[in-house]
Amino acid sequence: MHPIEVLERYWNYTSFKPLQEDIITSVLENEDTFALLPTGGGKSICFQIPALIKDGICVVVTPLIALMKDQVKSLKQKGIKAIAINSGISYSDLDTQLDNCIYGNYKFLYLSPERLQQSLVMERIQQMKVNLIAVDEAHCISQWGNDFRPAYKHISTLRQIHPHINCIALTATAKQDVVEDIIKNLDFISPKIFKGSFERSNISYSVIHTDDKLFQLTQTLKSFTGSSIVYVRSRKASEEIHNYLESKNVSSAYYHGGLTNKEKQIRLEQWLNNQKRVMVATTAFGMGIDKANVKTVIHFNLPESIESYYQEAGRAGRNGEEAFAILLKQHIDEDRLRNQFLGALPTVDFVKKVYLKLCNYFQIAYGEGENSTHQLAFKTFCSNYSLSSKLTFNALAILDRNSIISLEQHFNFRTKIQFLISNTALFQYLEKNLKLNILVKVLLRTYGGIFDFETKVNLDLIIEKSNLEEKIVINQLRQLEKDSIISLHIANTDSEITFIKPREDDITINPIAKIIRQQHQLKYNQVNAVIEFINNEGTCKNRLLLSYFGEKSNKDCGKCSNCIKNKRINTVLDREISKEILQALQSEDLSSRQLLQTLECSNTMLLKVLSELLESKLIYITNKNTYSLI
Repeated sequence: MHPIEVLERYWNYTSFKPLQEDIITSVLENEDTFALLPTGGGKSICFQIPALIKDGICVVVTPLIALMKDQVKSLKQKGIKAIAINSGISYSDLDTQLDNCIYGNYKFLYLSPERLQQSLVMERIQQMKVNLIAVDEAHCISQWGNDFRPAYKHISTLRQIHPHINCIALTATAKQDVVEDIIKNLDFISPKIFKGSFERSNISYSVIHTDDKLFQLTQTLKSFTGSSIVYVRSRKASEEIHNYLESKNVSSAYYHGGLTNKEKQIRLEQWLNNQKRVMVATTAFGMGIDKANVKTVIHFNLPESIESYYQEAGRAGRNGEEAFAILLKQHIDEDRLRNQFLGALPTVDFVKKVYLKLCNYFQIAYGEGENSTHQLAFKTFCSNYSLSSKLTFNALAILDRNSIISLEQHFNFRTKIQFLISNTALFQYLEKNLKLNILVKVLLRTYGGIFDFETKVNLDLIIEKSNLEEKIVINQLRQLEKDSIISLHIANTDSEITFIKPREDDITINPIAKIIRQQHQLKYNQVNAVIEFINNEGTCKNRLLLSYFGEKSNKDCGKCSNCIKNKRINTVLDREISKEILQALQSEDLSSRQLLQTLECSNTMLLKVLSELLESKLIYITNKNTYSLI
């Protein structure tokens, strides 16, 4: 079957995007292939179509669990058999799923790079008829790449057990040193390299300096109608800005990692179906979500890197129509950015300290602990050892990213509540227990089905909405349970830790010390690049972005905030110079050289203005090659 036929059959498209067909042809010719396609370029089709054409199963390695689930769901809806091996499944389920891949005519096996460290997984993949190895988010394999994950190094083992199978590496953002590192680490032989341009000519990039971001946000959304995304840095901010926009009659929803899957799906569908115009979201929102008519992407806070800014801004205008990427900046934002992303970087010694405390907390003996799983109450852990919560969380994230531990967060959704009495009986009870009024009403307004079934409850959200202290909320819930008003299960943990390696203290951490320092340096470079980007008011913003990714352009976009500003300045200068030329020529005819000596401007600008005056028939050139008034 020809690639275009597969595209029409499963995706209902009649033509490919730029480079897609060339990349697919390269993969079908069994070439090792590198595809650098910026956001919206359609990377997944580049490995999915050849995998469907070739006999066997495609192994897809990706670190993005949410994206993995979305792609598998999408493939299944098309009638294509696909499996995603996620964290948290039992050994027997893992065993069954891998068997299905061998004997069940499945076309895609999605897994995280950490799974390649499991002997069972590698043994079964060896038995599979693999037709292609696809490495998504390939920048993670490079130590110079954003979100470097050492577990990606195990992909080379995957290539060793299937040495005759070609590999495709895909990423949306990678500088040249990262590209070279990816090709080296994946052991590519004479790779075919395809690089899409980072140019998004339909997007206007703007940085707006303002002391009142909320006002500027509202004005911007009223100026640019159409579907929008507003990116913020915290869950609290997403809810607060959503409420503010609603109060200003701007239809919006909010989205963050602390919502239940059901809440996320409802809000996503409202936005996708244009029932809600604006989605206020944390930066994880947007991966794998294809909404072509997003008119505006607004960054309420500074992004952590140019890479993430480019990806997020690139979710605007995927239909090819005019779109706007707007970044709002206050004078204090630079310090906030440095404090958030540089001030909270744990040193190697602090990572060692957290690891040691973690082992002691769970009473893991030296040389033991491998593959053991434990429930962690994060706040209690930090409190017991007087550790900074921000630094500690980042240290755990480093340990997770470097495969020392596996960290899974539950975001307090493990607390479950159900009301056991009728609505009428409940309000009779509250008449005698007025102090419980606020908590009960917050629960009822937040969780609609709480009378009908046991409901997962976010305690942090309830605490915030009720404006009560955590201790008071828990005591009141206990009171309701004691009085048989509710069934209550309060989880005393918010995270799950699995130790991947045995405890060997410094010996466990020392091998990743160099990686930690390199990643810290990379973060410093990325933050500084963002600050340089926002403060540069002379160069076209589009050219600045292209230059960052190693793409040269001598042409200004003409519509970014810098181009518009410089155009306005040049227009004013043109008027002033025109006025001065006309005044000078009232006394006598002058040559361009004489005019240049009289006026304070460049030769280029003088010739430009003279040309405009000639076209307007305000002056003419004499036989002596001088300029004279008409």
